[in-house]
Amino acid sequence: MKYISTRGQVKPIGFIDAVLMGLADDGGLLLPDKLPQLSQTTLMQWQGLTYPELALEVFSLFVNEEIPRADLKKLVDESYSTFRHEAVTPVHRVTNDLYVLELFHGPTYAFKDVALQFLGNLYSYISRRNNSIIHILGATSGDTGASAIEGVRGKEGIRICILHPHQKVSKVQELQMTTVDNDNVLNLAVKGSFDDCQRIIKELFADVNFKRDYHLRAINSINIARILAQTVYYFYAYFQLINNKGQVDKINFSVPTGNFGDIFAGYLAQRMGLPINKLILATNENNILARFVNEGVYQPGDFRGTYSPSMDIQVASNFERYMFYLYGEDSEAVNALMSRFKAEGKIVIPEQLLQKVQGDFTAYSVENEECLNTISDYYEQYDYLLDPHTACGVAAVDKLVGEGEVTVALSTAHPAKFDEAIRLRNISQTYPEPIQALFDKEQQQIVVEGTNEEIKRHLLTFF
Repeated sequence: MKYISTRGQVKPIGFIDAVLMGLADDGGLLLPDKLPQLSQTTLMQWQGLTYPELALEVFSLFVNEEIPRADLKKLVDESYSTFRHEAVTPVHRVTNDLYVLELFHGPTYAFKDVALQFLGNLYSYISRRNNSIIHILGATSGDTGASAIEGVRGKEGIRICILHPHQKVSKVQELQMTTVDNDNVLNLAVKGSFDDCQRIIKELFADVNFKRDYHLRAINSINIARILAQTVYYFYAYFQLINNKGQVDKINFSVPTGNFGDIFAGYLAQRMGLPINKLILATNENNILARFVNEGVYQPGDFRGTYSPSMDIQVASNFERYMFYLYGEDSEAVNALMSRFKAEGKIVIPEQLLQKVQGDFTAYSVENEECLNTISDYYEQYDYLLDPHTACGVAAVDKLVGEGEVTVALSTAHPAKFDEAIRLRNISQTYPEPIQALFDKEQQQIVVEGTNEEIKRHLLTFF
């Protein structure tokens, strides 16, 4: 297996080179040149595995033996030993037909820990093995930053700089990033939106000479290792349901998403052979992805601040990866599409491709009040507290799924991370001790203008 760019101008490379490259040097995104096809026999063999055992099997399909299996096992075991639940990503039954996949049992109480604990350890492994410098540059809409920092803080040979939109993440998210007191961590609070942060990151990575001279590595979901790590919990959730409920003919997954990474991981799992019935794409009022699925038009709208700030995104990083598959793995077509999007700010697909999109996904955009109503309704009826992002996924289930269909809603964060929203429905909760302790710590961040030049200036000093 090799890794290729969606834009076709990078020669095929191996797994470690793909991890180090992050954003492809031609401005595209990296994907495996072929996806493993899993038989029913293989799925049955995996059904009884623990989460680390399953992760080892999935990763083994993609690393080309560049990492010896014993080393890979150690990386996996170290990465998931930090989780508070023995199942790592347990499935919680809410009703007979609705289950919640709890992805918030990692160190920073967010689903990003599942991929970033592994990627942090992987970068450390590569740095030691190659005696190389790793300078990580990432942007966050809230959760990626804390998870990435937690994965590499204090590790020799690694420095990390995270950009986040100033005063547009929750207080707990901000504290998790900015109270870390390690010399290898830099937090830049950017005056602007997450889309501004993400644009700066992509443009800096597109400067190939700058990227190479300063050893820049990606921690965002532009890094293919992030996506591959996230496919694991789709398989694991499916196996948990089968083990606990017996054979289920149709299983849907509802995914709150802003950057298209989490649901794209489910799409890859489905392409590999996981029998997913529906992939439900849930957005908040920043609904570019839902509009694309429902109308075939990909065009940013006006930015809206919501109660689910991690999804306050207008331009989705991983959208280009899906375009590659939608257009039959035609890199020339993708090149033309992305050039048109850069020039015109819009992509419109033909009717026959829209039908294919709607075969791959169903989508629903959740309004602010609907999100809060879902939180209060499920708390009152089922004594289960949803964070605002998970509530978007559950609201989409209520809207789109018929009776008798089993659906797994991905819970992307612990509700304690978004207490500001939850208190609007007069619901009180107790912070987990590690989160409560954040409020007594000193913050360390630099507020900066949202320009490439300003960010570069800080990077040159830090790196």
